[in-house]
Amino acid sequence: MAAPSEKLAESLDILKDLQVSGTVAIKSADLTRTHRERLEKAGFLKETIRGWYIPTRPDETAGESTSWFTSFWNFSAAYLQKRFDENWSLSPEQSVILHAGNLTVPKQLLVRSSQARNQTTALTYDTSIFETRARIASPEEVYRNVHGLRLFSLASALIYCPEPFYRNNPTEARTALATFRDGSELLQFLLDGGHSVIAGRLAGAFRNIGRTRIADDILSGMRSAGYQVIENDPFQEQSPFSIPPRQVSPYVNRIQLMWESMREPILEVFPRSPGLPKDIDLYLKLVLDNFVNDAYNSLSIEGYRVSTELIEKVRSGQWQPEQNENDKQQRDALAARGYWQAFQEVRNSLELVLNGENSGTVTDQEHQNWYRELLAPSVTAGIVKASDLAGYRNQPVYIRRSKHGPPNSEAVKDLMPALFDLLIKESSPAVRVVLGHFMFVYVHPYIDGNGRIGRFLMNLFMASGGYPWTIVPLSRRAEYMKGLEAASTQGNIKPFASFLAELVKTQSKKS
Repeated sequence: MAAPSEKLAESLDILKDLQVSGTVAIKSADLTRTHRERLEKAGFLKETIRGWYIPTRPDETAGESTSWFTSFWNFSAAYLQKRFDENWSLSPEQSVILHAGNLTVPKQLLVRSSQARNQTTALTYDTSIFETRARIASPEEVYRNVHGLRLFSLASALIYCPEPFYRNNPTEARTALATFRDGSELLQFLLDGGHSVIAGRLAGAFRNIGRTRIADDILSGMRSAGYQVIENDPFQEQSPFSIPPRQVSPYVNRIQLMWESMREPILEVFPRSPGLPKDIDLYLKLVLDNFVNDAYNSLSIEGYRVSTELIEKVRSGQWQPEQNENDKQQRDALAARGYWQAFQEVRNSLELVLNGENSGTVTDQEHQNWYRELLAPSVTAGIVKASDLAGYRNQPVYIRRSKHGPPNSEAVKDLMPALFDLLIKESSPAVRVVLGHFMFVYVHPYIDGNGRIGRFLMNLFMASGGYPWTIVPLSRRAEYMKGLEAASTQGNIKPFASFLAELVKTQSKKS
């Protein structure tokens, strides 16, 4: 008689075959009842809606949302394909949002199909699909993205997006518009459909972001065909800045627009910069004195179980994995050792900033050294691949419990230089503090260590404005993560800025 472990292994083999074949949305009919129940009980399978399942990890706690949020887009594509075959597409509005590089899981996914029943299908974790019987993207208009979702092509999506979309989603709309090099693709749709009102709206929208040539081309093209066009700006406000005409990456456009729109809310709540400290040696001493408390809280936020005794052992050199096998096998100790090594690199960078060097330039040049030191002990122990130290990630990453999906690895190569350009040019230390940390973890450029590096960046930018080294306490982790989530998924930076501002004020009183 087969042992329980052998039975589970048999069920896992079947699940693996389904995943290898590309099956993401697993129907109850794809597995026998025995295999399905066995996998569910062991934590490898979770029901999302009646009769539909997704693969999960057995180490996820009860109520854990990570598997669902990371599966959402692929599951939705597979589910809709099985429901409607090729007879569906996402709405024009949702299509523009995805074209703009925003992979935030929506509360409700808007889907069109001639077979739709005009109803809502409730999914898990307060998400849903609303299917409506409306015009879908034609074969000439359809665009299938990397998740298998059927979108309207960007040009056709903008044609069919109603005017309120621009006011409700200004960052996504501007990001999408800025990807066009000229107006020819849009003009084809506009001329073939005789869309004079939409032409006026798009001309106004392009002029709003500083693309006057495209705006003029649209007006000229329509008028030359005999259409009367009245230009109409659909945005409520002027664009925070003019996107350069040769910058067409939606990901770069998006963080530039986010940066400009988030500056004022930060300046409203963050304390005024006291300026670079006069006594550099004293500032560096206070930073070093904070190491144990900083390491304990930063590592604990990431889920490592470290004690102040362990950190002191690492700092004093008593932790010796080269001679002690038990030390080598301690994952938490490896993380603590890496944090200490990275902290030394950060301190060197800090000294450059305190002596007047541009903090954006210093972090651009030095942050990869911090990262390598952070993970080096885990590489030595064989827990992390040596190739992971090469630089920015070359595979997808996910953030636990977050609806925010970090950009793909190709986008990271464009985003990181753009982020450091913004940091180098930024005049306000407060903005560098808040957006330097937030934007770094928003992009999530590394396989691991993004939160720890993000907090190092935050504190280096604190120093550039004369603010004290500031620790995010483990006791306020939920508030900290909630602030980052609001900024990532809603574009609302104020909760996160207010949270950091409060910590700075508290730390300033202690200093």
